[in-house]
Amino acid sequence: MTHPTADESRITDTWRNFLTAGKSREELRVRHLLHVLPGTPRCPICHAPLHGPGAPIARVVFGKRPSNLNPKLCNVCDNFARDHQGGAEIELSLLFADVRGSTTLAERLGTLEFSRLINRFYTTASDVMIHSDALIDKIIGDQAAGMYVPGIAGRQHARRAIEAAQAIMRATGHGSSGSPWIPLGAGVHTGQAFVGAVGSKTGTFDITVLGDTPNTAARLASSAADGEILISTAAYQAAGVDFGPLETRHLELKGKSQPITVHVLTRSTTP
Repeated sequence: MTHPTADESRITDTWRNFLTAGKSREELRVRHLLHVLPGTPRCPICHAPLHGPGAPIARVVFGKRPSNLNPKLCNVCDNFARDHQGGAEIELSLLFADVRGSTTLAERLGTLEFSRLINRFYTTASDVMIHSDALIDKIIGDQAAGMYVPGIAGRQHARRAIEAAQAIMRATGHGSSGSPWIPLGAGVHTGQAFVGAVGSKTGTFDITVLGDTPNTAARLASSAADGEILISTAAYQAAGVDFGPLETRHLELKGKSQPITVHVLTRSTTP
C-alpha cells in the first residue's frame, strides 16, 4: 500500500476544505455579485463571466479574467487548481440534464437550427445551475452536469440539486400546459466521489468529478423519459423532501451490479 506524501496530503486537505467548509459571508457576497454579472462563458468554479458585458467588471473589480493557460477558467481559479493538482473524496449531489432524442432532432432540424436549440439549452441549464450554487462539471454534447458540493451549495446540497432539476424543467417548458421547447430528462444522485483538478501541471486540466456516483447520475439522466426527473433513493432521502406518493422504479443500469431504486418526478408532480 502506497502512502500519500506530505505534499499530497496537504493538497487533499486544501481541496476538502474548499469543497466542504462553509464559505465566509464575504466569499458568499463576492460569489453573489459574480452571479449577477451578465456574460458567458463563465468560470465553472467561481462563475465569473469570462466574456460578455460583465467580464470587464469582473476583471477590474475582482481581478478575474480568462486564464492564458486554461481559458475555461478564470486566472484566479486556474492558479488555485494548477497549484493544487489533485482533489478530495467527499459526499456531494450531482445533477445531469440530458436532451432526449438528440440524433432525431438534429436530423429533423438541420445543423444550424439544432445548434441554436442546443445553445439555448446550454444557456438555460447553466444559468439555473450557476444561480443554485453548482460547480459546472460538463456542458458538452447534449448533456449538462452540475456538482452540488456542501462547501458552496450548503448541507442541503441534495435538495438544491433537485430544485435545480425542477427549475430546468420549468425553464424548458415542461411545467406548463404547452409543449416544451426541447425534450429533456434529468437525473439526481448523492454519494461519495472524487472532486478536483485532473490533468498535468504543464498542460491543460479540468475541474471534474470521478467515480461511481457521477456515472450513476449520468445513467439516470439517460434513462429518464422526456419531462422526467429520476431521483435516486440516496438523493431523495438526503434532500428530506416530500412530494407525496411518487412512482418508484427499479432500474438495471449499465455497469451496475445491482438495480437502483429511483423516485420519478414528472410534470404533474413538479410544481
